Amino acid sequence: MADRRPRRGRGAPEADPPGTGLRRAALRLLDAVLRRGDPLDVASHAATQGLAPADRAFAIAIVSETLRWMDDIDALIDGATAQALPDDVKSRAVLRLALAQLLVLKTPPHAVVATALPLVAGGPRRLVHALLSRAQQEEWALPETATLPEAVAERWAAQWGDGIVAPAAAAWSVPPPIDLSFVTEPDPDEWTDAIALEQRHRRLPRGQAVEAMPGFREGGWWIQDLAASIPAHLLGAGKGRQVLDLCAAPGGKTMQLAASGWKVTAVDASAKRLGRLSDNLARTGLSADVVQGDILTWQPIAPADAILLDAPCTATGIFRRHPDVLHRIEAHEIVQMAGLQSELLDRAAGWLKPGGTLVYATCSLERAEGEDQIAGFLQRHRDWAAVPVRPDELPEGIGPDTEGFVRTLPGMLADAGGLDGFFVARLRAPSG
Repeated sequence: MADRRPRRGRGAPEADPPGTGLRRAALRLLDAVLRRGDPLDVASHAATQGLAPADRAFAIAIVSETLRWMDDIDALIDGATAQALPDDVKSRAVLRLALAQLLVLKTPPHAVVATALPLVAGGPRRLVHALLSRAQQEEWALPETATLPEAVAERWAAQWGDGIVAPAAAAWSVPPPIDLSFVTEPDPDEWTDAIALEQRHRRLPRGQAVEAMPGFREGGWWIQDLAASIPAHLLGAGKGRQVLDLCAAPGGKTMQLAASGWKVTAVDASAKRLGRLSDNLARTGLSADVVQGDILTWQPIAPADAILLDAPCTATGIFRRHPDVLHRIEAHEIVQMAGLQSELLDRAAGWLKPGGTLVYATCSLERAEGEDQIAGFLQRHRDWAAVPVRPDELPEGIGPDTEGFVRTLPGMLADAGGLDGFFVARLRAPSG
């Protein structure tokens, strides 16, 4: 039978194999993170524009796993090349993405090779092809746990001791489980595969479709890591009292406070993030006054009974969910964030009623943004006092430190899926 498939004209370029487009998006996204220092979640909007939802999700997954295992992938590349490839050349970036697919995501090898080669058109295609072939022939493998960037490992070891590096690496090696916070205590019959870590909180294995979980449309819960639920919990029951939730979006703590009986004013500078907060409130049926404002210039009409300041930070504590942070954040950025946090704390301190409570929190594993920040605040405001957190106020397996503050570290609750890194302090304003 004659071949009736259309033939390309002589010299016409061959079409890219299926799936190449999403890999091109992944290459753009990796470049945005490593070269420009853009956050992965922010850069993904532009880099993956025009992709179908499933392709977009896969492109982000490729980059996430590339960042998680990048030091180990680079070691494999460097061990197989006579002359080291510069860090910023396209061929290294393509190899990083391809090897993450082969070794972590277990993408079929033919799909990896076919979609990698077009990304180095005009470049060293033979080198890329040779290394990917060698990876398959020699059955390259990654270590059991991903290697932390050297600067991060040294910085955390200096702050928390050498024993922090191994559990941090283990935590970084796999995406975290899914934690849910509930408006009310959930029905155990609906959540038989969930772990109860705290009242109104459940943990589920990763990989489940969030929209298909019981109660999603009804708004009975929202996604929130157990560590992230601690700050609002430490304010207790609201009983109709006023609380300012500063830097509130996307709204997990706002919803916690509203569900606990507080009258919440949620303030954030980002209109887009506040849109998500408002959507979350509408879905859960909870209420709060939502205000767009930069708290360095905004101020409330009247003092509040309590304030929750979940301050902007380097976010190094949520590295399990955002593996880009350990490649992006450098020492000078920690110093910059600490300076901003000091300004925000000093400003928020004037917005409390006498004797009111302020809870300060950051999702950072840097002392400068946690313990040192509060020490500095109490030095500047000697009439303020720390209110030590009691062990019975915290989930089982988490305890206050010697100062009565809360510090969650890699390795805590490891058998149950681990925790994000957080620092939380509770402070009281002078009574008059």
